[in-house]
Amino acid sequence: MKVIGVNGSPRKNWNTATLLGKALEGAASQGAETEIVHLYDLDFKGCHSCFACKLKGGHSYGHCAVKDGLTPVLQRIEEADALFLGSPIYFGGLSGEMRSFLERLLFQYLVYDKDYSSTRQRPLPVAILYTMNVNEAGMKERGYPQALGTMEAAITRRLKGGDVLSLYATDTCQFSDYSKYEVTAFDPAHKARRRIEQLPADGQHAFEMGAELIRRATNLTGAR
Repeated sequence: MKVIGVNGSPRKNWNTATLLGKALEGAASQGAETEIVHLYDLDFKGCHSCFACKLKGGHSYGHCAVKDGLTPVLQRIEEADALFLGSPIYFGGLSGEMRSFLERLLFQYLVYDKDYSSTRQRPLPVAILYTMNVNEAGMKERGYPQALGTMEAAITRRLKGGDVLSLYATDTCQFSDYSKYEVTAFDPAHKARRRIEQLPADGQHAFEMGAELIRRATNLTGAR
């Protein structure tokens, strides 16, 4: 069972990466072989709209033709049994790197037939971990689950892995020392408590979600 985690945060050891790591630990507890990819380490762009992935009889039909730092990652995902995504929420949406990655991953499989079908052959179940500064009430007021659900629906259709599992980590701590920044909108003591108390709890949920995704992948593909 091969599992890939994709970190859409520019930070490798803060909230998003921490929870993604816990999800991968949960996957490993079920016997999965895991790896993590940091998108901000790669030199790549979003979809070039070349349509080579849709050219009848073309060498790249069903696959992204662009050759750059993302190419080997897309190739490994092609053979993966499950996929974990982690992204901070910036201005109500995924990080730019995560959005560009998903353009490249998903568009290659989209067929412009009457059913908007997918060329993806193997089902790929997906779990997404979202981290955000707003609290749970603010997340709901801003309609984040509905907005993010649009991309989740596209992931489900293109990758054929069933409904996306998701975890929302809200009211996260952004800085190790709030006194160095102009952030009077927040209570530094409250944010510090959230990192000490809530992040481990979110990590446990991520671990459990990781294990659950592997169980789902096993049922879908029979992989071990």
